Amino acid sequence: MAMTPSNMLPLGTIAPDFSLLDTVSNKTLSLNSLKGQKGTVIMFICNHCPFVIHVNSKIVSIAEAYSEKGIGFIAISSNDVVNYPQDSPEKMKIHSKNENYPFPYLYDETQSVAKAYDAACTPDFYVFNQALKLSYRGQLDDSRPGNEIPLSGKDLQYALDCLIDGKENTEPQKPSIGCNIKWKV
Repeated sequence: MAMTPSNMLPLGTIAPDFSLLDTVSNKTLSLNSLKGQKGTVIMFICNHCPFVIHVNSKIVSIAEAYSEKGIGFIAISSNDVVNYPQDSPEKMKIHSKNENYPFPYLYDETQSVAKAYDAACTPDFYVFNQALKLSYRGQLDDSRPGNEIPLSGKDLQYALDCLIDGKENTEPQKPSIGCNIKWKV
């Protein structure tokens, strides 16, 4: 199991715009149409990564709780589906339904969105304020498959609470750790 860290895009970076296929609705959706009133979480995930599988339940519960507080959630898979067919759009749709994702699950076929965000691993989390400026990037929490640390979502939730309350996030922002994005060759 690979342990690739996030690249940690500079704070204050404006969210690169995109329009991608939502594998659930089969519609092309844009960042502008999906952003939240108070902020937006963009997650690079995939179907098969053990690190994502480990956190699925927590990202669903956080999305359900914070969507009510004006935070938009967007999941994107950028993996090469030729070499990793388990991450195909058809399987993304099934996976989204099985996991009860309350957010769109977008397919980045060209991998240009992952490159624009300097995404490196799954899961990789980015929190943008209402002006789409990056205020947090990194891990969900310290839990990893097999490390016996309970899943809490504390790092992401603290970042979202700071954003909602208009406070500066003074906690250290740690890179996420996960499977590398499966780049096309």
